[in-house]
Amino acid sequence: MTPPAPYDLSPVAGIALVGGLLALLPLAWLWLRHRDAGPSARLRALTVLTLFLTFDLVMFGAFTRLTDSGLGCPDWPGCYGSQSPLGAQAQIDAAQHTLPSGPVTQSKAWIEMVHRYLATGVGALIAVLAALSWLAARKRHVQVSPWWASATLLWVCLQGAFGALTVTMKLYPAIVTAHLLGGLVLLALLAVQGQLYQRAPLALPRGMHAAALALAVIGALQIALGGWVSTNYAVLACTDFPTCQGHWWPSMDFDHGFTLLRGLGAGKDGGYLPFAALTAIHYVHRLGAYVVLAAMAWFAWRLHATGDAALRRWSLAVAGVGLWQLASGLSNVVLGWPLIGAVAHTAGAAALVVLLAMLITRARLARPARVLRQERNRALQAAP
Repeated sequence: MTPPAPYDLSPVAGIALVGGLLALLPLAWLWLRHRDAGPSARLRALTVLTLFLTFDLVMFGAFTRLTDSGLGCPDWPGCYGSQSPLGAQAQIDAAQHTLPSGPVTQSKAWIEMVHRYLATGVGALIAVLAALSWLAARKRHVQVSPWWASATLLWVCLQGAFGALTVTMKLYPAIVTAHLLGGLVLLALLAVQGQLYQRAPLALPRGMHAAALALAVIGALQIALGGWVSTNYAVLACTDFPTCQGHWWPSMDFDHGFTLLRGLGAGKDGGYLPFAALTAIHYVHRLGAYVVLAAMAWFAWRLHATGDAALRRWSLAVAGVGLWQLASGLSNVVLGWPLIGAVAHTAGAAALVVLLAMLITRARLARPARVLRQERNRALQAAP
């Protein structure tokens, strides 16, 4: 059977219509619920709602990847040139008959297309958010720069491009990992905007703002490693804990494992990816988990030790995400990578990104007030 062309733009209008209709439902609910609110409150509500739906989209993207549905429709943006699998039943049935356990089946095609519909709907919501942000800014109704929403719109368009490359480049690991990380950056952008609209500053103890930034950096590196584990299907390279293959330092091939520019299942020389390379990918992520969990525990303890009620709530949130990640990560290893555990682990990573983006934004909102207090205190001390 002749494979379809990688790109066929004929179903774009139909897919855009489906995405637009999906976006109308939350927009209508939002308008009814906040019809008497001011522009700033409505924009914040739209931002938070879009953040929630984007989080759901990231989870569904993980479900799509983990059910091997990423190539359920082997072309983009439609399915064999149709706007839904209904118009491609003959091609899908033929591909499924040729390879029953292959990447193209009726169920996988629907999973992949539902993911594209949801992504289009989220993109439409972000476009509406950008348009309303500029309209409110021109009328001086809000203090949040509309460039935040514009950057978010630009980023979601870039995400769409990476989504297309994920399909047309046949699940190229570096592209799939970048697509996952891009979804998490999108969550961070929306989380920051939600806090800017709320403008609820959070004063952190001395040094803790830098600690939060450091935790965000090492957390991002660890999430990137986790994406590399998932996209290379290296989770089951180690099925025991705390050792790996019965050893504290198993045989590992870092050279092949961390060559970024290679196809799925291929080594750096074009041959098969050695099992020792999968072991290296898995074990480096496990070692990184020890570092990140220790940093999260220390950070949560420092927040809790302040005695401040608000900071203690944040400490519980950080500790809760850390425990969630520990439990879901262990379940992936010792239970043989169950689907619910794998999706839960992605959810924990996304929750950590949102949590730290919110915390850092609130802390930065508090810094100008802190500077003003310090200047006022110095002026009072200098007064005769």
